[in-house]
This record gives sequence, structure tokens and C-alpha cells, in this order.
Amino acid sequence: MKATTKKVPSLTEDLVITREFNVPRESLWEAWTNPKVFMKWWGPKDFTCPHCEIDLRPGGEYHNAMRSREGMNYWTTGVYKEVVPFEKIVFTDSFADDLGHVVPASYYGMSETFPLALLITVSFEEIDGRTKMTLRHSGLPPGEVQDMSWTGWNESFDKLAEIL
Repeated sequence: MKATTKKVPSLTEDLVITREFNVPRESLWEAWTNPKVFMKWWGPKDFTCPHCEIDLRPGGEYHNAMRSREGMNYWTTGVYKEVVPFEKIVFTDSFADDLGHVVPASYYGMSETFPLALLITVSFEEIDGRTKMTLRHSGLPPGEVQDMSWTGWNESFDKLAEIL
């Protein structure tokens, strides 16, 4: 299965990752929308996903955790802003506690200047039985945070490619 990745240099604070998967769009959509499948690939290398809730509808929320090798849980939550089946998902992205309450990044030892909420857009385009997925993570601080996010997303997508 061929998967490609491209980091798009930008003067904005958007991180853009494009990957191609040798599966129909419906399979990739399910990986993002079915909690049981999502839990198999979510999180960078050496992380697991012990909890995932998805209420996939505009105004619906998600709440999930990534667990490090050391056993530390990093919780996130957000609200779905737009859902176009098999084409696009737009949602907010915030750090959270285990109850799903939004918390500042400093809760996890990160900078107090880290934005409280970011925006993620994932689009799916079927091309001859393959699917091109584009992720746009908007509002990330440039530099080290964006570089770490790029690495984390791509390690997650490597796991996604393996389960597909």
C-alpha cells in the first residue's frame, strides 16, 4: 500500500498533510468515524487510544485519550462543525481532562500561550478506487509545536495505513 506525505511550507499557522491510501473512501471514512476502528490507529507511534467517543453530527462532540508508553493519558475533545459524509469533517480540537472539560495546554505541561481551541479539517477524495486524504490543522503555533504535530499526525497515519 502506497502512502505519501507532504509538508506544505506556509507563512500561516496551518499544518497541511496529504496522504494517499489504497482503499475506497468509505473505508477511510469509517476509520475516522467508527470509535472501534479509530482506537486502533489514533496516536503517534508507541501511543495507544484507550478511550474514544464520537457523536458525528454538526454540534456533536468527541472525547478521546492517547496513552503514552509510560501510562500518561492525554485527553482531547472538540465539536464537529461540518460533516459531509465521505467527503469532509471539520471540528474543533482542544486539550481536555478525563471528563471531557476543555483545559489549557498548560494542564499537560505545555506553554500557556498555546491556543485553547484549534480547527481541523479532513477531506477525502476518491481517485480510481484510492483515497487522497488531506488534513489541515489550523491555529498551531509555528516552529517546534507544529513540527511535533506533523510528526505525531504522520505516525498516526502510518498506523492507519497498516490497519487498512
